Amino acid sequence: MSQPADQVEVYLEIGSKKTFAGAVDWPGWNRGGRDEASALQALLECGPRYARVLHAAGLDFQAPEYVSSFAVVERLPGTSTTEFGAPDVAPSVDENPVDEDRLRFFQDLLGACWAAFDAAVRAAAGKELRKGPRGGGRDVQGIARHVLGAEAGYLSRLGWKFKWDEENDPYEELLRAREAVLQALGPAARGELPAAGPRGGKRWSPRYYVRRAAWHVLDHAWEIEDRIV
Repeated sequence: MSQPADQVEVYLEIGSKKTFAGAVDWPGWNRGGRDEASALQALLECGPRYARVLHAAGLDFQAPEYVSSFAVVERLPGTSTTEFGAPDVAPSVDENPVDEDRLRFFQDLLGACWAAFDAAVRAAAGKELRKGPRGGGRDVQGIARHVLGAEAGYLSRLGWKFKWDEENDPYEELLRAREAVLQALGPAARGELPAAGPRGGKRWSPRYYVRRAAWHVLDHAWEIEDRIV
């Protein structure tokens, strides 16, 4: 699927100290800033990077050149997670059904994001990652374990059971988690998974699941790339 570069629909998730901008039709293309203007600028600046991820998987995407190419179609109140630095609110489009074409697109897009993460891990082999200003920051294996834990948590929000072995190699467990994702998306798209948890809490829609999971794995792929010394 393709999107005209002169018209990209975006939504904004607005907190008091942090705002996220996300492309409606392109899961994973989310960036944050102090306010609406800086979030949209950050989204624009990472467009070429997002394009490289999709192009490597044969997906057609053209990054816009100007902030004026963004059309804000929805503004949503943020949460404490937004303020912490992660997108946390689903745009209304994420309640729409998922047909077979869209399901295949989601599977291909997630595959592209996973490939980007794996490439970043390979690029960091034998190298150090730059520490934060106070000497903090996970190493590559720590990041992999964090991404793995998030994948397991996200699957539970979709209504799919997955348990990972903390004693096993995190990269092997990531492969298992990805297989579980591909197994879960079909039933989720067809409405075969419960919309609420056993205690009544609302589960994620398949569209929002893909949006959140794609953003998270790309965010950490790019973190690794940016921190390689």
